[in-house]
Parts: sequence; C-alpha cells; structure tokens
Amino acid sequence: MTETPAVPKPSWGRWLGRPGRSLTRRLIWLASAWIVVALMLTGWMLTSQYRESALRRLDNQLSAVIDDVVIASVMTPDGLRVAEIKDAPTLRGLSGKYWMVGEVDAEGGFVVLAKSPSLAGESLYVDPELPERLRAAMGATLSYNDPGILADGTQPLQIASSMKSLNGRPFVFMAGLDRSEIDVDTRQFATFTWTALLILGIGLVIAVFLQVQIGLRPLFDLRVEIANVRKGKAARIEKDYPTEIQPLAEQVNRLLDHNQEVVERQRTHVGNLAHALKTPLSVMLAEAGTDAGPLADIVRRQSEVMKGQVDHHLRRARAAARAAHGLGEKTPVGEVIDELAVMLERVFQSKDVEIDWRAPDDLAFLGERQDLQEILGNLMENACKWSTRRVRVSAGASGLGQMIAVIEDDGPGVPADQRDGMLKRGARLDEDAPGSGLGLAIVDDLTRAYGGRLTLAASDLGGLKAVLELPAAES
Repeated sequence: MTETPAVPKPSWGRWLGRPGRSLTRRLIWLASAWIVVALMLTGWMLTSQYRESALRRLDNQLSAVIDDVVIASVMTPDGLRVAEIKDAPTLRGLSGKYWMVGEVDAEGGFVVLAKSPSLAGESLYVDPELPERLRAAMGATLSYNDPGILADGTQPLQIASSMKSLNGRPFVFMAGLDRSEIDVDTRQFATFTWTALLILGIGLVIAVFLQVQIGLRPLFDLRVEIANVRKGKAARIEKDYPTEIQPLAEQVNRLLDHNQEVVERQRTHVGNLAHALKTPLSVMLAEAGTDAGPLADIVRRQSEVMKGQVDHHLRRARAAARAAHGLGEKTPVGEVIDELAVMLERVFQSKDVEIDWRAPDDLAFLGERQDLQEILGNLMENACKWSTRRVRVSAGASGLGQMIAVIEDDGPGVPADQRDGMLKRGARLDEDAPGSGLGLAIVDDLTRAYGGRLTLAASDLGGLKAVLELPAAES
C-alpha cells in the first residue's frame, strides 16, 4: 500500500518573494520601502544639520578673531601695524588658531603684512580667486576649508576672510581654526545616528511584519476554512470574523447553501425522470412476458436495453450533480469495502469466492457514499463473477489528495487489446454471460465525474486488475 507523502506547509519565510503575488508581501514591502526612505532622509538631514551647526559656531569664532585683529590694526607712517593680541592660542606655535593680514598688490597677488606667532613661519592658504571675491563682497566674511596648514594634513582648517578698509585702504583679514575636533565629532554623531536609525528601521520592519501577520490572520483563517470545506473536513464556515471579512464568509456560506439546493433539485428531477421512465418500461416488460413469439422477444430485448440505458444515464446525471457539489462529503473507504465484501461473498457463495481486502482506517473518499458503493460494487461484482475463487482488493492514499483502489481476480483475464473496449457502453466480451454490459462504463463515467481515472491491466493472480484513482478526503 502506497504511503501518502508529506505535503509541505506554507512558510511565512517565503514573504520575501515577488510582492505583486501576495497581499502580505505587498504590504510589508511598501511599508519597509517607506521606512527605509524616511530613515535615510532623516539620517541625512540630522547629520547635515549637525555639521552645519558646528561649522556655524566655528565661523562665529573666526569672525570674532577677525574683529579682534581689525580692532588691533592701526595705520602708521610705516604702514599697517597690528598691536599684540592677548590670546594665548594665537601666541603658541601651531596651536590651531591663527590670523593673518595682507593686501592685494597691483598685479593681483596677495602680500602678507602681518600674521599671528602661532603660524610659526607658515601662512594661511589663499585661493587665487579670493581677492576678487572679497572685493565683490566688501565687508562680508567668506569661509572655506583648507586641507591643512601642516604638510601631513593632520590639522585641517576652517578659514574665514574679509576685506575691510582702513583709512580708505583695503586690507584682507584672515583667521583660521583647526576643525579636526569638529570633523571627529561629526563622524561620531553620524555613526551614532545611522546606527540608531538602523536599529529603529529593523524594529519598525519587524513591527510591520507582525502587524500585517496579525492584521491579516482572519484572512488566513478564512482560507483554511474554505480549504477544509473543499477537502471535506467541514460543511460550512463557522468562525466569526472582523466586520470587513464577515460579509465574505456569509456570502461563501450562502453560495454553499445555494449549491446544495441546486444539487437537491437536480436529484429530485432525476428521481422523477427515473420513475416516469421505469414504470412504462416495466409495464412493457410485463406485457411482453405474457406473450410468446418473435415480437414479444424483440420487445423484451429492446426494453431491457432501454432500461439499461436509462439506468446508465440517470446514474451519470446523479454522479455529475453530486461531484459538482462534492463539498463536505467524506466516506470511509474501509467500511464500504467491508460491506460489499460481506454481501458479495454471500451472493457468490456457490463459487466459494473469498474476498481479501485491505484499506487504512483513516482513508476516506471525497464524495458521497452511494457513489463509492456504485463504483467499487460494480468492480468487485465483476471480479467475483469472473474469478475462479479468489478476489483481492487493496486501497491506499497516493498523495496530492488522491487515493488508489486496486481490484484483482484469479479468473481468465482479458487480452490487452480488448481492455480499452470493455469501458465502452454496452460492450460485452461474453454474450452468454448475464448483464447489460454497462457496469464498467458506469464505473468509468462515475470516476470521471469525480476527476478520477479507471485503468485495466493484468493481475499477478492471473485475471484482470482494475486500478481506480479517486479524490481522497484529508484525515
């Protein structure tokens, strides 16, 4: 007996797939994308604002140094002289705080007139275009970065320059401050900010994931309930759902009720048709049975054929209606086989037929009991009819919601080239044997109505083997 393979269950870890195929993934992707964009903009704005604020404070300090130098500058007959400024950092060599005064010569070059002792023989960097810019912005302060007054670049500077007039003569006043600490503080702030935002972003994405999973859980539950109805585990949707989903659940239940009503109506019509047709046929058979002669024989034979055809098509119509409904129906296979085996062993007691059957206790057919009885009954009766003494029946799950039933006998069997013809309506290999030749055709029609398949092959018992595939209900 074939064991049912384990069917993998859906995993929440698959939410990273294509977002367009899943509402869950779509919501998570959209929220995550917005969180990433918002946090990146926030991080950029915070770090930029922090750096700008630090540089503004530095520029204010530079402006104060320039003002001190301007106040200390006086014009003498010998030229510009800067009085001593009592500011310790500007007196200590390469302290990181500097000032310098110069002017623009006739050729446009820059001439240094005075500078702080802290420069120690060095000079502040003067851009060739600086004089023109300062002249255009007379009295304003311009700031720019200098890679560093030291050759190894270990002391980057923020430099402020302003052109001011003393006694009608323009001079350029410059001040520089070491910005190393500001750069370090800015990097530390940026590292802390981006780390905090990263942690916040991960937390928000996890929160969104949990929120979506919890918020959409009723939809997942509804999907499970609908699947249970389809698989025969339940007949209706029973749970109460949130206001937004409850109307959908009610509509599904109404659809199930409507389908049930349609099926019942079809069954009633089929039953009425069966009664309306069988009664006249029975009367014809009874009348023909009282007479002798060729006409009576023809009437009897044709009436039997008509009765068989009516039975065949009525069974087919009932099976199609039940298979179309097919929701919530669950028939234990072992019980049906046991009932049929007991009955058929009594019917064929004269042949001493022994029916050996096996089926798991939890194996169930996804359909109505009478249809399974009709299908298995025809196959088992046919096997008993043609067997010598032994009939073997085995059933089991084949996976993917399917079951397989195998019926074998130790009879004469059927040649391979004639097996397909046995499934045709009215086909009979032995005209002397009783029956209308509709049994296997009825089984094939019922099986197809349920989306199954019937195949015939040779049995290792010596006779015929019928392999039946039908939908199975989950346990």
